[in-house]
Amino acid sequence: MPKFQDMTVWRQAEALMQPAFIRLVANIGKQLEQSTWKGQYEDVLVWAEGIDDATKAKVLQLRSDLEQASNASTDSNPSTEVDEIERTLATLPSPYPGYQLCLTQNSQQVRVDLWELCYRICFRDYDAESGTSRNRGFGQPPSQSVEVDRTLFDETGEVDWNRLDDKTKSLVDQIFTNLPA
Repeated sequence: MPKFQDMTVWRQAEALMQPAFIRLVANIGKQLEQSTWKGQYEDVLVWAEGIDDATKAKVLQLRSDLEQASNASTDSNPSTEVDEIERTLATLPSPYPGYQLCLTQNSQQVRVDLWELCYRICFRDYDAESGTSRNRGFGQPPSQSVEVDRTLFDETGEVDWNRLDDKTKSLVDQIFTNLPA
């Protein structure tokens, strides 16, 4: 997940994310029409780094238990089991929703994280591992947050739709160009 320095950066990112995501999906669709690769979108759960498999399994089981308990209880007869499960879940790490493109061709499969691509569009030199922008300057300390790609805004501060389209198309073209032969 991207790390934001302040609310100004957050607001700039917010202005870019939805249009970038829409253009990303549209450009992927265009590429798929011309490609021998087949694409399928999938919802996935993304966990913070360092969460062990036992904890993940426990959270998923509790979520399933919560759904069953919620369906069994009624508004006039709320379940204490629901309350207990919700309290337990509140103490555990939660995954956040992710969205992937699964590309397949014959027996080959490539997975592409669409949110990460969106971050690469919206932020300057986005580094997925750290959730920050990479600094290129010699002798500069490493960045502690993302830097919005300000070239995607015009001189009045509005989104520059042509630049956003160009950057998105370039990134999608790179992905399809780099697929295994």
